[in-house]
Amino acid sequence: MPNNLVSSELRIVTAGIGPIDDALINQSSIPTTIQWRLPSDPSLAPILSSIALSDAVTKANEKALTCLTSARPHLIGIDTAANAVDLEKGTFLHAGPPIEWERTSGPLRGALIGAALLENSDETPEGAIRLFENGKFKIEPCHHRGAVGPMAGVVSHSMPMFVIEDSITGRRAYCTLNEGLGKVLRFGAYSKEVIDRLKWIEKVLAPIMHETINAGDPIELYPIVSEALQMGDECHNRNRAGTSLFIRAIGSNLIQLKRPSSDLAACFSFITSNDHFFLNLMMPAGKLAADSARDIPGSTIVVAMARNGTDFGIRLSGTGDEWFTGPCAVPKGLLFPGYGPEDANPDLGDSTIAETVGVGGFAMAAAPAIVKFVGGTSDLALTSTQAMYDITVGEHPLFRLPSLNFRGTPVGIDAALVCRTCQVPFVNTGIAGKQAGVGQIGAGLVEPPIKCFNDGLKRYGEVSKVWLTSQ
Repeated sequence: MPNNLVSSELRIVTAGIGPIDDALINQSSIPTTIQWRLPSDPSLAPILSSIALSDAVTKANEKALTCLTSARPHLIGIDTAANAVDLEKGTFLHAGPPIEWERTSGPLRGALIGAALLENSDETPEGAIRLFENGKFKIEPCHHRGAVGPMAGVVSHSMPMFVIEDSITGRRAYCTLNEGLGKVLRFGAYSKEVIDRLKWIEKVLAPIMHETINAGDPIELYPIVSEALQMGDECHNRNRAGTSLFIRAIGSNLIQLKRPSSDLAACFSFITSNDHFFLNLMMPAGKLAADSARDIPGSTIVVAMARNGTDFGIRLSGTGDEWFTGPCAVPKGLLFPGYGPEDANPDLGDSTIAETVGVGGFAMAAAPAIVKFVGGTSDLALTSTQAMYDITVGEHPLFRLPSLNFRGTPVGIDAALVCRTCQVPFVNTGIAGKQAGVGQIGAGLVEPPIKCFNDGLKRYGEVSKVWLTSQ
């Protein structure tokens, strides 16, 4: 026993028992409090113990973290889905894990119907539904084609897609161009104004944007993300700074194109009036980073989180292409006038790739103004980010948070830590109306189901059993 134990200042740490904290405070002793929770599933205790005692798992996760934070995505152009992801006519991509038509939610069905109408102007909603029902039209996750899609995430043959390339690995990822908010395809709307906007994006905006991008050097996206975090964005539901920085990066080349001035003005106006335009660049940039951390034996790092409006799914680095799913929750937040909680659909979209790579809900501390859009308080923006350090294995070297003394954002979600602490990732999101054709009705916050992480870790234990014992 140290000789100075009694004479030195006593430091007390408490874990999970509130009355002990209160008693110590009443005695003028301020304890350090650890937010301790029981593991989410007691049957996971053996694998959690193996992981905690394994230096090999730690090294595998360090490797995954290095891959995750080393990506350097840049925008190189725009191409059609037919070319970019080899998408044939009659096949439609969607957000989230795989799902059958019979289980699709209202907004996903609405977006699929709208995409069918976009591809064939003679089609009717009823006819499109029959083609999906009888299997003539196929549906497949965006993630399976190296792509990501916001909300319903529907992609069809002719749609233009951003082409993002990682200068480190040469890998590419893709995403459609952002339509804006409200009655838009990604929220399940498919009225004439929605289809007309999509056709304008295809015929006018996409060609002009492609020519603009190729008029200069490839546009590095992470410097924009990094600066946007310094300017009040969190790069998922708040992209005002990112969109402004992007239009600044392309503005000079855009106005010098030999195109009708009315078209150039329309493109400029569309982007500047759409604060979420940069989201569809952040997402494929995140996809590149997450994919670079896939397939690392022994790693418990989450490399995808996605929702289809019915199921919330995750993938782990050490379990290959498998999805682990649980029921999507209905987001809680701020709804547009005229809508109530009963009108909201369960969460959907691939945009949780933002949280997977350390922004979005993990960077809320950078964007206290986001609570005006999704609900909550400015304190919530700070505490949500701080809580995410408990379930991640590192901090992002490029994404810094001014409100936390420029600490890196928490990154590298560890499924083992999620299961051990029962702390799920913090996600902010848009809210779609549950009826097909309605569109966006608000924005809010949502909790992923712990079941995804429990199931993922159980499977990890099965596929890694030999690997763990051989290290």
